Amino acid sequence: MRTFESLTEQEVLALAISLEEDDARIYEDFAHGLKESYPEQAAKFLELQKEEDGHRHRLLDHYKTRFGGHVPLIRRENVRGFVARRPVWLVRPLGLKAVQKHSELMEMETKRFYEAAARRTTDAGIRQLLGDLAEEELHHAQRAQLMGSTPLTDDESTHQKKLFLLQVIQPGLAGLMDGSVSTLAPLFAAAFATHSSLDTFRVGMAASVGAGISMGFAEALSDDGSLTGRGHPWARGLVCGMMTALGGLGHTLPYLIPHIHTATWVAVVVVLFELGIISWVRHRFMDTPLASAVLQIALGGALVFLAGVLIGSS
Repeated sequence: MRTFESLTEQEVLALAISLEEDDARIYEDFAHGLKESYPEQAAKFLELQKEEDGHRHRLLDHYKTRFGGHVPLIRRENVRGFVARRPVWLVRPLGLKAVQKHSELMEMETKRFYEAAARRTTDAGIRQLLGDLAEEELHHAQRAQLMGSTPLTDDESTHQKKLFLLQVIQPGLAGLMDGSVSTLAPLFAAAFATHSSLDTFRVGMAASVGAGISMGFAEALSDDGSLTGRGHPWARGLVCGMMTALGGLGHTLPYLIPHIHTATWVAVVVVLFELGIISWVRHRFMDTPLASAVLQIALGGALVFLAGVLIGSS
């Protein structure tokens, strides 16, 4: 890799041309990735793309006048000092906040490059061009920052809520339901079989952690999100696994109480609270009638609870 200080004025201009070309193509990819979900935001990125193309043409005109028609291929990865970029523009579906933040960082990096390059050059024309471009890149960074505070349209807000439902609520709810219900049987079976709070706590911890790991991997491997728009599989798996473990730990922690009967009654109250939360979430986010959600969850929880009690008492 070359150091920035070792570049000639010709090479600095060639690198600037390459930077503007890369930024324009990234903005085009951003616009393409956002056009269906966030059409107004996509249009703003197309405007930035056109402006970056304009910067490139100005640099090319100046380069041809000064150095001729051949532009050496020098890219940012060939020069020390540039931060490695994560390929956010290749991710689907694109996250609007991530795109806006990435754009702001892109522009600030390019601005600093132009300022440093302008300080090094001895040519008055190149210095003025680089100084003007640095100022314009600052305006681009400010525009990218403002995009994050621009209110979304009704359609964009609806789509964002849908993504939140697909990527967070659904895997989290599935995990919470599994953790809260499936761990009831082993927990209460252990309580009625051993009459020991400590042993019951150990069984509950093992069941909760094991269920969390199992559900997390199952969710992550079920769908890569490329067609369904459900987001990164490992992010969904993490949400699902954590909520599964949390659902089981809620009624396991009361067994830290040494008195087994007191601990069991507290655990029963916690279970009722958990089932109520699950019913409310299904009603609030999944459009399930509240009475139907309560009946379904209560019936399932009661059957699993009874199975644990009967097995533990036998």
